[in-house]
Amino acid sequence: MSTDIATTKDTVTVEGSSEPRDEAADWRGIASEDKEITEAGNLVLAGRSRRLLLDLVRPYRKLAALALVLIVVDNAAMVSAPLFVAHGLDAGISEGRKGNWSPLTWTVGGYLGAVLLGILTTFLFLRVSGRLSQSVLFDLRVRSFTHVQRLSVAFHEKYTSGKVVARLTGDIETLQELLESALNQALSAILSVLTIAVLLIYLDLTLAAIVLIGFVPLVLVTRWAQRRQRAGYRRTRGAIAKVVVQFVESMGGMRAVQTFRREQRNESVLAYEDSEFQEATTTAMRGMGDYAGLTRLLGNLTTVIIIVVGAWQVIEGNLAVGVLAAYLLYLNEFYGPLDELAQVFNSYQSAAAALEKISGVLEEEPSVVEPVDPIPLTKASGAILLDKVSFGYGPDRQVLPEFTLDIPAGQVVALVGATGAGKSTLAKLLTRFYDPSDGAVSLDGTDLRRVSDTDLRRNVVMVTQESYLFSGSVADNIRLGRPDAADEEVFAAARAVGLYDFVQALPEGFDTDVRKRGGRLSAGQRQLVAFARVFLADPAVIVLDEATSSLDIPGERLVQRALETVLRDRTAVIIAHRLSTVAIADRVLVLESGRIVEDGAPADLIAGTGRFASLHAAWRDSLV
Repeated sequence: MSTDIATTKDTVTVEGSSEPRDEAADWRGIASEDKEITEAGNLVLAGRSRRLLLDLVRPYRKLAALALVLIVVDNAAMVSAPLFVAHGLDAGISEGRKGNWSPLTWTVGGYLGAVLLGILTTFLFLRVSGRLSQSVLFDLRVRSFTHVQRLSVAFHEKYTSGKVVARLTGDIETLQELLESALNQALSAILSVLTIAVLLIYLDLTLAAIVLIGFVPLVLVTRWAQRRQRAGYRRTRGAIAKVVVQFVESMGGMRAVQTFRREQRNESVLAYEDSEFQEATTTAMRGMGDYAGLTRLLGNLTTVIIIVVGAWQVIEGNLAVGVLAAYLLYLNEFYGPLDELAQVFNSYQSAAAALEKISGVLEEEPSVVEPVDPIPLTKASGAILLDKVSFGYGPDRQVLPEFTLDIPAGQVVALVGATGAGKSTLAKLLTRFYDPSDGAVSLDGTDLRRVSDTDLRRNVVMVTQESYLFSGSVADNIRLGRPDAADEEVFAAARAVGLYDFVQALPEGFDTDVRKRGGRLSAGQRQLVAFARVFLADPAVIVLDEATSSLDIPGERLVQRALETVLRDRTAVIIAHRLSTVAIADRVLVLESGRIVEDGAPADLIAGTGRFASLHAAWRDSLV
């Protein structure tokens, strides 16, 4: 029977950090998640989103230029049709009465030609824009996923996996809707409005003045709706992220959910978050409805005035009937795109809010940065030195005061201490998941900040309490540290840690799928797979973060035997909550409040009267 030195793992999160932020940081990355955005903030976020979109489109600018040309040609074909109608009503009919049908024939032919050209350009545009949008979205997904993987552990400790999933799925899908359909409508509508405005002025200045006067309140309504919709859709993106977070956390922790009968509580939380999303979406849609209704009202009022004034001019002989007919057709084409723009505006505001969130993640920088000019470190011997190191998760959360520790190559060191003593923090510094606030952590005399990430991960490996297995075969999971390893090397690693016979007994041997998170294997077997990974990767330094604390006695014994093989001739730092793990160590460090209060060989400390001797006595008494 084993006695736990501490009942829980000492982890320190960075949520709720009181670190001061500069004003510019409020509009970078995740800092803008749930803030009330000022007008200045809106400009910053909008500019950031535009820069990201332009950067994504830049590699495909020739394709984008072709799409723009097709839109221009399509628009030209569309706006030319009413001119053929006007010519047919005036010159075509009047000449036809004289027996000359040529003008009417050419008019009909021209109209049909314009229609066919519009059909062809629309078809080609959809093909080109579809290719363009999918290329941009592909690049965005890859860039976002690559960037998130590159970000430091500090980011992932405060930015939940559910939010990351929301950014990489829902937000990108929203952008896809804009690029695939709304962008076509927007470009067509804008070109139509501009070209038709010119034609309206050309056809009749009086009627054009009426249209342009009516356009003023339309611009004001659009500006009002833009501000209102931007805030609404930003709220929807934040709300749906919270819904996704609840889904991801509930599904990921289903065993705990069912064990502690948390289903109803989860349903209540989800219902609340979903109702917030529903309310935000409803408000945004209501705003879109208000905008569409107002634009249609303004358009219809303008059309009525044009009909009255135009009819009066025809009666007075100041305007031809064909010109009035063309004017009304153009007016319909003028306000029709504005209706489309209302729909596009809805998609745009939603996509803009999504793009703000994505661009925020992409602007996050790793807190642990790659060296510009790294020092090569091929195969380290494993000597570790923490020289006057201090570290804190914030100004008021100092975990390690000035700390110096020298670990010779090949030595196995056990870290012992109560929760919050700084053991896990020390492990994160050794593996460079964090950089120290002061001082330096070095491997073979080289500061870890001067070592490339590739060299560092090749030489320093961490094994945690819950070894994560990916869906796939046992062999693939063992190859995680060396994807190019041959089958014979994988089998040798499994034999070394005592895993080979068990795996061979599985239905498909080393090709057996371990299923989600290694659910097909026991905790001890998953840990043995993790040790086989380490053995195959052959690092110089191994950091074990409570690698046996969750195992039963038989499983712990299996892992202990595997540990002896894996740690042979390697430097190891073991965070130990069980004294049975300490037995394999050459040296024990007892930590309290980030300081070493005892340091020595296990036997020497047991023979003394200090804290470790008391812990060992309690463990020995528990075996009786």
